[in-house]
Amino acid sequence: MQLIENTLKLHDLRITQVRMEMLQYFQNHTSALTHADLELHFDKRFDRVTIYRTLTSFLENGLLHKIPDDSGVAKYALCHHEGVEHNHDDHHVHFKCKKCEKIECLYTLEIPKLHLPKKYKMENANLLIEGICAICNN
Repeated sequence: MQLIENTLKLHDLRITQVRMEMLQYFQNHTSALTHADLELHFDKRFDRVTIYRTLTSFLENGLLHKIPDDSGVAKYALCHHEGVEHNHDDHHVHFKCKKCEKIECLYTLEIPKLHLPKKYKMENANLLIEGICAICNN
């Protein structure tokens, strides 16, 4: 638990039970999680508003990033970047399996540098690749 507490401190987050448990849950999963996934797991322990507020604080403090999905449901995964800047660049590729529907971050694949027209300023870039994941492909 000391590592989790240190991670929260590094991201300027107060140490609370819900934050420690949610961070641990994210660390134990390789695929992205939805608010509904968290509600199901933390059923009866934390209400949906507490989970939502915790997700929001994790996003705002650079601990999580939101992953685009064509289903319209927001999915979240841990950021894997050096430093703790709140405006970090976490521009990597995401992979969505068409069989199991899990979304994974592919940190070794970066989104290529894009050269936008003059006066355009990129704030975020997302790339979602769909296919069959390694587990479902067996």
